[in-house]
Amino acid sequence: MADPALHHETRPINQIAVDYTPEACTHCPETNSITLTYDHRGGARWRSTSRFLYGTFSSRIQCPKGNTSGLNFNIYLSSLEGDKSQDEIDFEFVGKDKTVVQTNYYTAGTGNREQIHDLGFDCSDGFHEYIIKWYPDWIEWVIDGKVVRKEEKDKGQGESSDSNCFPGKPMYLYASVWDASYIDEGRWTGTYHGGDAPYVCHYKDIHVPVGTEMVEEES
Repeated sequence: MADPALHHETRPINQIAVDYTPEACTHCPETNSITLTYDHRGGARWRSTSRFLYGTFSSRIQCPKGNTSGLNFNIYLSSLEGDKSQDEIDFEFVGKDKTVVQTNYYTAGTGNREQIHDLGFDCSDGFHEYIIKWYPDWIEWVIDGKVVRKEEKDKGQGESSDSNCFPGKPMYLYASVWDASYIDEGRWTGTYHGGDAPYVCHYKDIHVPVGTEMVEEES
């Protein structure tokens, strides 16, 4: 495996797995594009078929149009969705306000590192590029070529904190659209109305790292 600290090369994603509602997800490898639809069937979630240990992950995204209050649409890394001890690095859009995006990261299931960033545009008006650069000692979140957040290992941690409290597990690339209106009584993403369904989130030019893909052991 190439040294991930020095390796920024990427390739188009070739295959994906769909975790639920596959009929609400389309994937065209020839154009390197994916859509997720939220409607009466609920949402859907896709992921890469392999985990990666560090590297650069990117996609151009056009978020759903209309009144998306209550919905969450995203792109993120996770060691395993649903695992209470997961590592995770997020870009999350909150449906009540499409002019902002939330970034966050988790280590061993612990997050609470949220930051809200003004986009300067409506994320549903067109395609914009979102990049996660994840390396052993730092993470960058990049939008349209501008670094909006950078975190370094141990930065801001107290003396009692685990010095290794930084994402270090191999992770899949994920994306989903789902109804998050039940969280915090709707204060996070708003109240879901659904008057403009179906809501379609478009992903294109999706890239994953070269040289950091992990070979999954057969059970």
